[in-house]
Amino acid sequence: MIAITPAAAVHLRALLSAHAGAPSNEPPASGQVTSEEVEKTGMAGVPEGLRILVEKGGCAGMQYAMKLDVPREGDLLSEAEGARVFMDPASAALLRGAELDYCDDLVGTGFRLQNPNAARSCGCGTSFEPAQPEVEPAQPEAEQHSTPQESAASFAR
Repeated sequence: MIAITPAAAVHLRALLSAHAGAPSNEPPASGQVTSEEVEKTGMAGVPEGLRILVEKGGCAGMQYAMKLDVPREGDLLSEAEGARVFMDPASAALLRGAELDYCDDLVGTGFRLQNPNAARSCGCGTSFEPAQPEVEPAQPEAEQHSTPQESAASFAR
């Protein structure tokens, strides 16, 4: 799982509110979403959290992707102060121990991931090499919102 800073939680909740006032469902006790949970809580359609993916790509081999989304069966969840982050199991393995923060500084404004599993970043700052390359990442999704900075991923509003 990943840690979510208070600043990230505040901004994620604000983003979700701007996207049609997403309902705030409690995460399942197991920390994993099942198809029954999706049906029972109506978790389809309205974005309820931030999906973080690790995909193949970039100069160093892996890149982050972030988007507002709903939970899917099999997802792992991290939750703090009402903010929810969804990850597929392969991405969660590469993000174990990471911290999601929200920064507004000279480098840029947006969500940033500090990932202890990144062995190195590429010179252009858009990708990273994982410390454990044997874990298979998620397949790329059509829509991506990421501009990583030195092993950090950013998601600007």
